[in-house]
Amino acid sequence: MTGSAALFTDRYELTMVDAALRDGTAHRESLFEAFARRLPDGRRYGVVAGTGRLLELIDRFRFEDAELEWLREHEIVRSETLDWLADYRFHGDIWGYREGEAYFPGSPLLTIRATFAEAVMLETIVLSTLNYDSSVASAAARMVSVALGRPIVEMGSRRTSERAAIAAARAAYIAGFDATSNLEAGRTWGIPTMGTAAHAFTLLHDSEEDAFRAQVESFGPKTTLLVDTYDIARGVELAVQVAGTELGAVRIDSGDLPTVVAAVREQLDGLGAVETKITVTSDLDEFTIAGLSGAPVDSYGVGTAVVTGSGFPAAGMVYKLVARRDDAGDWVAVAKASTQKASVGGRKNAARRLDSTRTAREELVFLGDGPDGEPEFESGDELRPLMVQLMADGVADPAFLGHAGTEAARAHRAAVMQELPIEAFRLGRGEPVIPTTYH
Repeated sequence: MTGSAALFTDRYELTMVDAALRDGTAHRESLFEAFARRLPDGRRYGVVAGTGRLLELIDRFRFEDAELEWLREHEIVRSETLDWLADYRFHGDIWGYREGEAYFPGSPLLTIRATFAEAVMLETIVLSTLNYDSSVASAAARMVSVALGRPIVEMGSRRTSERAAIAAARAAYIAGFDATSNLEAGRTWGIPTMGTAAHAFTLLHDSEEDAFRAQVESFGPKTTLLVDTYDIARGVELAVQVAGTELGAVRIDSGDLPTVVAAVREQLDGLGAVETKITVTSDLDEFTIAGLSGAPVDSYGVGTAVVTGSGFPAAGMVYKLVARRDDAGDWVAVAKASTQKASVGGRKNAARRLDSTRTAREELVFLGDGPDGEPEFESGDELRPLMVQLMADGVADPAFLGHAGTEAARAHRAAVMQELPIEAFRLGRGEPVIPTTYH
């Protein structure tokens, strides 16, 4: 995706810069941090997603003629500030959790070091990207964990906006989904795409049989036939009649799924189509997928629930100034102290404590660059560092970008899930599976 991302922001970012340029504080070196004060209610862990997209958006955060002219016409900031915006480029450094990493309350997911003016400009783009993508990835990871190895396809493009659909497909893929229905997500991020036909294709034809024959003639007998436009049992019978016992799969999009799936499996087997798979859709979420764990389902298609974060469309992350240099050049920790919205000031580093079985037991957040000495742990425990440098002097590390970055994030998420305690994967309401402590 090309074009400027500079106006994907809130007005007060620009007005703060305008005032700071006027009083001389705009160029104070500052540290901003993105973190979540809490997880969505009842969730036991979160999954970081959106980092690769964010780094590309920061690179495109440029005020070009069209943006500057609009700001001038609407008198958003002074002409002197427009001149500064015309030359805006992010030149700072960014550290953070790897994409695909698990996170918990207080995890310092992103640290940005730059001048105040350069860094504050990124607040909205940082939060809009990480909040949405991480929400989708966190919901998707829960679905993957209860699918018990069965493939899941993301198919929620029609349940969100056109740009969010692409982001959601990428976030779900990082979280372990196997494919998407969205072609732009496939082109932009290299995600496998799949899809065959909707009910409209069956309704177009004079009969269900004619529709099935047309599809099989176009895509071969290994295709997936949608069998619930009319009567499911009759649809299954026709599907095997048309495609033969080599039929790839049938899709079911309605009904009492546990009962229907069992009946369809029995019918397919009775017709000799013992290798034909069953895929189900129909407004699935992690709870309905878990409820189908004992049913003969072979794969799932999930739409609305995944692209809306399964009830939590934003991850609740915030972006706060945590330190700045004073006039003597020394770093000064700063923090918001208001009730229920307090933050912890200062530069932070983070590590996860793993026990002798490599199971995560604690999220450690170190004030400063790290501990003066290793904290005392049980014998055999170790610390896994969590923060990496994502951008240096305004240049993103290419390892986190594009198709390769997306695949790396997907692989990292899979490895991280192996470290979490088994309690992390319970769907019942609960507290974060490991505590966050400050040192």
